[in-house]
Amino acid sequence: MYIQFEPLKNARSVLHYITNMVDKSEDNLPYWLLLPNKKPAEAAHCRVDDAELVGSWYEGLVSCMHMLKTNEGEDVKASLRRHLLSSWGEHGLRFCKPYPWTHTVHSSFHEMGYILLGLNKIIEENPNDTEVEQRASELIKGMRSLVIERKVRTFWSGDFEEKEPIYEFPNDVFLKNGGFDLTRHTGRGEQAIRNAVMLQALVRRYELTKDKTALDLATGLTNYVLGPSRYFNYKMEYFGHVHSAMWFACGIIKLGSLTGREDYIAKGKAIYDYTRSLSSSFGWVPEYAQWHPMNEEHCETCCIRDMIFAAKELIDCGYTEYWNDINLFIRNQFVENQISYTGYVVCDNSKPDKDGITYKDIDKRMVGGFTGGSEPNSISLTRFRSIAGCCVGTAPAALKLAWDNVITNENGILTVNIPCDKEDESICLSSDIPNEGKITIKAKIDCKAGFRLYEWIKDPEFLLNGKAVDVSNKDGIAYCILNAGDIFELKFDITTTARKETVRGCEYTVFWRGCDVVDMTPRGEHIRLYQRNCDEEKYYPTPDDVVYTGAANFGPTQQK
Repeated sequence: MYIQFEPLKNARSVLHYITNMVDKSEDNLPYWLLLPNKKPAEAAHCRVDDAELVGSWYEGLVSCMHMLKTNEGEDVKASLRRHLLSSWGEHGLRFCKPYPWTHTVHSSFHEMGYILLGLNKIIEENPNDTEVEQRASELIKGMRSLVIERKVRTFWSGDFEEKEPIYEFPNDVFLKNGGFDLTRHTGRGEQAIRNAVMLQALVRRYELTKDKTALDLATGLTNYVLGPSRYFNYKMEYFGHVHSAMWFACGIIKLGSLTGREDYIAKGKAIYDYTRSLSSSFGWVPEYAQWHPMNEEHCETCCIRDMIFAAKELIDCGYTEYWNDINLFIRNQFVENQISYTGYVVCDNSKPDKDGITYKDIDKRMVGGFTGGSEPNSISLTRFRSIAGCCVGTAPAALKLAWDNVITNENGILTVNIPCDKEDESICLSSDIPNEGKITIKAKIDCKAGFRLYEWIKDPEFLLNGKAVDVSNKDGIAYCILNAGDIFELKFDITTTARKETVRGCEYTVFWRGCDVVDMTPRGEHIRLYQRNCDEEKYYPTPDDVVYTGAANFGPTQQK
């Protein structure tokens, strides 16, 4: 038997992490930094705990609670809201608090992207929350007041008025006592794109509330990044931080969709496609593009989150081929990047928590966390960010997006996009992948229902109430008209197939069953991934079990 994709289990697990990897003595302040390789293992506070995490963990926690339909975590949710709504200052910016581990108190525009996502999530839940609405409005107006607006292009051949708004921030750091000090910087580089990661949150703010200042700021930042910053080349390739570039891509695709700007959509798609060319067919996405040698790259779960969100934005713009990416990414590398086993962790519960460091039950509390740096076949415990607080906050939102779109209504057809077990008011869906090539719909009402067909669905056969049936096909969706109580099945060949794939500059043999990776060679360490066969004595595929087909034929163009 093989392990199946069960999104609710992943949500339950990350809910456990978020509600336990917090400091009760500091009103459930999150711990970003986790060091499972130390003896004993520890989690430690750092400045980012009271910066981006109070926004991203709020969104992540709410995403889990909604998926699970639970009130568990309400106490932590309330604490995160209190943290999020405190420590505001000049120009409507949110500043970190002066904890012992904080050092210089400042605001970062990169972090405001996370803060605004958290505020948006509260407004989604409660549009009448006047306190949060005021904070969000003042934050956006304050940031707009701080930009440099480029109005005229002065060149050797003359002066030319800019026809569109172009905004940039003077710096990436704003000191609580001192404002813009140009002798200081974060040291991250890539200031244009890092400052623009707020774009998705700004566009979401406009979508939710029609905030014209949010739209104006989003448009000006977009035009700066796509133009004078020269961050992207003419093919929309880039050098640097994938999370920032892809988060920006999510924003410009949505901005283009809301404003009718096809050029924004096209450029966002090109950024996605370029990043996809550096990624694997099963969702391993590099942390950086063209910064290190590829064989030194690791996969930050935040990047997979961005790819999933950007793919959905492209789908909404008519590019339905990206459903396959969402399905392959979420059920493979994304869930493999979540920690489920911690028997290797050394704990010392006799050590008291002090100086912002906790030691108690780290092995139990870290279950459900997400790595900030996996290789395709392993998670290295010695790597900084082997488990990362930033990824813990962003990952649940991607999990919820996938869960919400397991079944969608496509022009009156209830369509299965992501095979797994799920029930709603109309149909009950079950999947036997990867054990069998079978996906089943049981109708609870009279309806049209069907399956999105992918390249990995080989030799499909359709049955209605146990008998072969001819199906209709619309835009790649095979469907039938069902009466309440009907059982509609899709069966297909699910032979174990091995494909050679170059990922991270190395060649791997990836063992597929349908859309699930069940094994990979060479096998990795410290935490080996893709151990999906529960039948130990049959774990290693034999030549008789496997069909070798060469390179993956439903993945991206592979890196050279």
